[in-house]
Amino acid sequence: MQRPPFLEPNSFFFWKSRFETYVKSKYIDLWQVNQNGNFYFEVQDEETKLMKEMPYELLKDVKKKQLGKNKEAKMTIYNALPRKEYERVFMCKTAKEDWHTLIITYQGNSQVKNCKIDLLTQEYERFSILNEETIDSGFTRFNAIVTSLKSLDPDYSSKNHVRKFLCALPLKWRSKVMAIKEAKDLATLLLDELIGNLKVYKMVLDNDVVASNTTK
Repeated sequence: MQRPPFLEPNSFFFWKSRFETYVKSKYIDLWQVNQNGNFYFEVQDEETKLMKEMPYELLKDVKKKQLGKNKEAKMTIYNALPRKEYERVFMCKTAKEDWHTLIITYQGNSQVKNCKIDLLTQEYERFSILNEETIDSGFTRFNAIVTSLKSLDPDYSSKNHVRKFLCALPLKWRSKVMAIKEAKDLATLLLDELIGNLKVYKMVLDNDVVASNTTK
């Protein structure tokens, strides 16, 4: 990918994760600028003895390149934004300010963020799969909740996703759920592996129904 992922305002949590991964994989220094602010170098004024910004001509090549990262970090963010979002941040002086503005706009301050986490946690706890819903559809909804929680709270983790998804299945899956619990160690079973197992089982069931109808 030659350019960063394009921001989709309605899917900010997903874009945020992808953008962070993109920047870190390409230019780790740029991510430091986003998080910590511009590279800045000072020197003591001979007359006032106060610290001032070091003149560019006195900088060594390494420091000059680091200063260039300040502009590069801003350009990386700009390249990921549609015009409306660019107009929201173009007055910001640093990439850190750009990033903070986007976070506040779509994620909110700490109070709003905590409220969203609480709502998502409640949604996770109440999650269930409808009787007529497919495994893919249920997994998509479930994964959206988990991903959003992880985006809002980097420290969020749960080893109960597999158990939670099994409990959310409708009653018609009870025999399969019991078989999985007896045959698998849920503490080590990956969620993707579980989804694949359930989809294969559903294909077998559908095939049996077709064969039964054909026989009749």
